Parts: sequence; C-alpha cells; structure tokens
Amino acid sequence: MGADQPRPAPRPSADPLDPRGLIAEAYRMPGIDPATCRAIFFDWALGRSAPEGEAETVRALHDRYAPDHPEHPMTAVLAEGLATLAAAPARTGRRRRRDR
Repeated sequence: MGADQPRPAPRPSADPLDPRGLIAEAYRMPGIDPATCRAIFFDWALGRSAPEGEAETVRALHDRYAPDHPEHPMTAVLAEGLATLAAAPARTGRRRRRDR
C-alpha cells in the first residue's frame, strides 16, 4: 500500500463490544500514540447504536485488553473513559429549567 492510497476500512467483526473492530485494531497498530487512541475511541463511541450500557461495554473492553497490554495507550484511554463515565451525572431526559 502506497503513501497516497487511503487506509482500508476496518473489517467488521462478530464482537458485540467492538463490531467495527476499531479497538482491536488499535491494539495491533505498532507505535500508536495516545492522541490516535483517543480519536479511535471517540469514533468507536460515536458508532455505537445506543448509549445504554456504555460504561459496562468500556469496562468489558478494558478488562479484556488491560491484563495483556497494561502499558498500551489504548488501555489508558479506556481507563480514562471509565473514569469519565463514572463521574458523569445520570441524564433524566428533561431539560433543565433556566431561571431568568
């Protein structure tokens, strides 16, 4: 593959946690940096069909990869995602009332 050719799209996978294989592909990329991992994670999150169960899914991905790749930047990104999801307030679906 030449430098002027676009990178092929990730192969769909049968993995319900990572259907497009983005997270798995990040772990296979040699020399990947934290910024690229964050971009991949963001793409993965936007590609999810429903936000329900997002924290459990991120935890399952972290539990899958962290033991074998503790120093990988994607492991740190998944841990950051877990911390952010744990700290986020639950949404009620109602608009906040604004006092004027």
